[in-house]
Amino acid sequence: MFFQRYYLNCLSHASYMIADEETKVAAVVDPQRDVDQYLQDAAEHGFQIKYVFLTHFHADFLAGHIELRDKVGAKIYLGARAEAEFDFTPVRDGDVIEFGKVRLVILETPGHTPESISIVVYDLAVSDEVPFGVLTGDTLFIGDVGRPDLLASIGVTADELAEMLYDSLHNKLMKLPDETRVYPAHGAGSLCGKQLGDAPYSTIGEQKKYNYALQPMSLEEFKKIVTAEQPEAPDYFVHDAILNRKDRPVLDEALQRSLKALPLEEVLELQRQGAQILDTRDAADFAGGHLKGAINIGLDGKYALWCGTILRKEQPIVVIADPGREAEAVMRLGRIGFDYVRGYLDGGPRALDGHPELLQTTPRITAPALAERIDARDDVQVIDVRAEKEWQAGHIPGSLNIPLNDLPERLDEIPADQECVVHCEGGYRSSIAASLLQRAERHVWDLVGGFKAWAASKLPVVEEHSETAAK
Repeated sequence: MFFQRYYLNCLSHASYMIADEETKVAAVVDPQRDVDQYLQDAAEHGFQIKYVFLTHFHADFLAGHIELRDKVGAKIYLGARAEAEFDFTPVRDGDVIEFGKVRLVILETPGHTPESISIVVYDLAVSDEVPFGVLTGDTLFIGDVGRPDLLASIGVTADELAEMLYDSLHNKLMKLPDETRVYPAHGAGSLCGKQLGDAPYSTIGEQKKYNYALQPMSLEEFKKIVTAEQPEAPDYFVHDAILNRKDRPVLDEALQRSLKALPLEEVLELQRQGAQILDTRDAADFAGGHLKGAINIGLDGKYALWCGTILRKEQPIVVIADPGREAEAVMRLGRIGFDYVRGYLDGGPRALDGHPELLQTTPRITAPALAERIDARDDVQVIDVRAEKEWQAGHIPGSLNIPLNDLPERLDEIPADQECVVHCEGGYRSSIAASLLQRAERHVWDLVGGFKAWAASKLPVVEEHSETAAK
């Protein structure tokens, strides 16, 4: 049996190819939308991809099942409770798909979503009784379980899903042999859970021992613990969960429309008409000079996640990228179904040379310099755009916590006539925040190195519990 894991760091997403070396038949599970890597590996080994499985309708990315269907004729398999616009084969508990020495046995494991399945994989050349592993989708992660609250907004309550999840874990997955390997669809950094591990796989036995959600507890205790303190889900999650049900255009068609070099004059006209200007360079380059009104979300970070969180689905996008990275910037937007890119600035940032009237810089300040301003009681507001948990663990005295995903709706809390210094943990999110604040005509500085630089400079840090105790 051939077994390959593919990991996409930007989205903390794992997908898998399973193939039989003799019959050369292959299946792909939870593919990302840009499917070239699966096609390349299949061609290299002489495999034919006949099956594509979605363990559920993913919310955080647009899956590549339509692409594999259209490119190689793969048949799509979904849990029996799935409802989709395209033709698919519904699978239920105990259904078996076998090719050569590979056997795939379906477990219906609802909880993260109603149609969720897990796939138990047998390498028949080794054993037809002990599974090689189980692909758990978003039902069971390393160190966590799938959150049951994402679909509460479209007709299924978190309480109902949590009950399904408890049953799926205790009466199905935990009954597999302890040595069965666990291969989930996401790792650390995903918003589909709250404390995912970053190991590529674990075992059922290890998870029964160490996973907080698999410890002995009642259903009511389980429901409380798995719904508590979940990170806020971006708006685009519902958008992608719906798109994954649709028979929509493939990525190649979207890229054909979007990968157009646009002259500066056309970019400016599109901006006047309401297009979002997305500058994908790193924070330092963006701060040094950028088109007024541009939003900075750097390619070398959680680009797709923050694009999906910050950008508006109803407004077109124009990309500004370092030359040679335009296709990457547009393709990675396509991974989350943001197919409404009108093009990219021809020549990249250099197209702005000779146009100082169009340029803007972002002032930056070091941690010691900020400390001096605070000590001098300058009228400067420090804005911490990290998540609330990060802020509670330690923050700059007097800072205002506005998590980045909330910032577009909370701009009114920042007076237009007051200088502010924005920071995150290391500088990636704060550059996004600074660009949003500048676009809203706020007087903003970006803290170089973020909270890490402040703490490393041995400057005062407040923990939320100590503040509470002082009160």
